[in-house]
Amino acid sequence: MKKKIFTLLLALATISFVMPHEVMAKTSLELIDQDFNAVTISVSGSVLHIEGANDEMLYIYNVTGVRVMSIKVEGQDKRYNLGLPRGCYIVKVGNVVRKIFIR
Repeated sequence: MKKKIFTLLLALATISFVMPHEVMAKTSLELIDQDFNAVTISVSGSVLHIEGANDEMLYIYNVTGVRVMSIKVEGQDKRYNLGLPRGCYIVKVGNVVRKIFIR
């Protein structure tokens, strides 16, 4: 036990001798100006309504995680007739993710 403590103290003394006494942690703060648009996703039947997602990519996944559709949103207020079979899907537009159900 004394040998382990001595070895530990010797190691700590060696580290403090080798390392400079004044170690300053450098932190950097990166300010990211993000203009968050309020993206709204709604569905009525098989028509998907997207608002506030101009120039974003729209991805639709089935419940197993397979991407079944991807569309570039061209405009602030768009409607898409999905033509997908009935079921649950996951819609992702930018950072917004929603679950939808096609009836």
